[in-house]
Amino acid sequence: MEQPPSSHSHGHGTGHEPGQGHEPVRGHGHPVGHTHAHGPVPPVSKHLRKVIAAILVPFAAAVVVGLVVLWPGGAPGHARTGVGFDQQTRQGKVVALVDVSCKSVNAGQSSSSSTSDACQKATIEVASGPDKGTTFTEVVQPDQTRRYSKGQGVVLAYAPNAPAGLRYSVTDVDRGFPLALLAGIFAVAVIVVGRLRGVMALVALIVSFGILTLFILPAILHGDNPLLVAVIGGSAIMLIALYSCHGVNARTSVAVLGTLCSLLLIGILGSVFIDWAHLTGNTSDETGVIHSLYPDIEIKGVLLAGVIIGSLGVLDDVTVTQTSAVWELKDADPGANWRKLYGAGMRIGRDHIASVVNTLVMAYAGAALPLLLLFSIARSGVLRVAGSELVAEEIVRTLVGSIGLVASVPLTTALAALVVSADRPGGTEAAKIRGAGGAPATGTAPGPTSPAPTRTSHRRRR
Repeated sequence: MEQPPSSHSHGHGTGHEPGQGHEPVRGHGHPVGHTHAHGPVPPVSKHLRKVIAAILVPFAAAVVVGLVVLWPGGAPGHARTGVGFDQQTRQGKVVALVDVSCKSVNAGQSSSSSTSDACQKATIEVASGPDKGTTFTEVVQPDQTRRYSKGQGVVLAYAPNAPAGLRYSVTDVDRGFPLALLAGIFAVAVIVVGRLRGVMALVALIVSFGILTLFILPAILHGDNPLLVAVIGGSAIMLIALYSCHGVNARTSVAVLGTLCSLLLIGILGSVFIDWAHLTGNTSDETGVIHSLYPDIEIKGVLLAGVIIGSLGVLDDVTVTQTSAVWELKDADPGANWRKLYGAGMRIGRDHIASVVNTLVMAYAGAALPLLLLFSIARSGVLRVAGSELVAEEIVRTLVGSIGLVASVPLTTALAALVVSADRPGGTEAAKIRGAGGAPATGTAPGPTSPAPTRTSHRRRR
């Protein structure tokens, strides 16, 4: 008994013009073009690749020129102030801990622990610098949140102009080993799951961190325009990360174009609303210290640069996902035109928008959680709190970045649908093109000695 023809038999071989290097029809009657999600979509035409290259190659060249011209050659020097992160530090180690009475060491007691008189006397050894091997003592009171253990590494604040007995004090604990171990676990997880892609992702991460620390930050400290530095550095990070992780191809190039357009929108919106809301960017002790050390720095520009760089990572994720989705949709349905691909891609993109925007807002909220806790107990109204510069900065940062993310979905999806559909028509469009040349609308055009392919091989007899 005969089975009806398979429902996917229509349209096979319609997506390829003759003479493009495809093999002839094989003995079982299937054209070589008979594929359904068994591999990547064939590359776009040579003409479209030239068009994409004509846009991206000059842009990449401009980024390279910008890196060369603005390369700072290291952060500028300055006289140490000894304030905050600007103080000199040395490594230290806790070599002894002794329980003592707080009264015996003249340590004041906290009101919350007035009944406790148990203090600790820690002996700290300097482990680096010219005074390596010397020791000093520090009293740990019962109400202190930071506790020490014998052999624990610590970070020492060093004041070279202070008297000999007061030059060192514990400012933090050494977290090098646990952080390095966590980074190692992360790297192993990425490589095990991502394999070669994971390795390339880690390489791109290292390069991105290098551009940030060797170019963006020192260039801003040298007084260069923060927005220009952020655009050049962010573009370099984007090009290296996307092309190294996803390959040099039209799919990645579309994601690059979508990311660039979205970053442009974020830059324009950020500049407008930062000026309109009269945000200065000088809202923390850190920015105050930076401005006092380097008065030529444009702090408002630093705020805008932070908005652009902060949005870059999430934008890469959105644009690559949308581009890949459209490519896979085309692979699953070679006859789909760009309108159908755009509609299907946007259905995926709407789910992506909902999750990504929430992720971005929660990321900013988590970073500003202590600030939000402080304002939650304030007696000022919600609108007054939201209008304060500290909170308004986070609102502008979050909303501008979210608008750029939302806009990147339809923009990147439309670009991907147009590119993946161009020069590779399917279905009725292929029939019209082939019909104009007298070739059959389905299968592979027969040669002088090759019979026309048939569909009988789709039927099976029992």
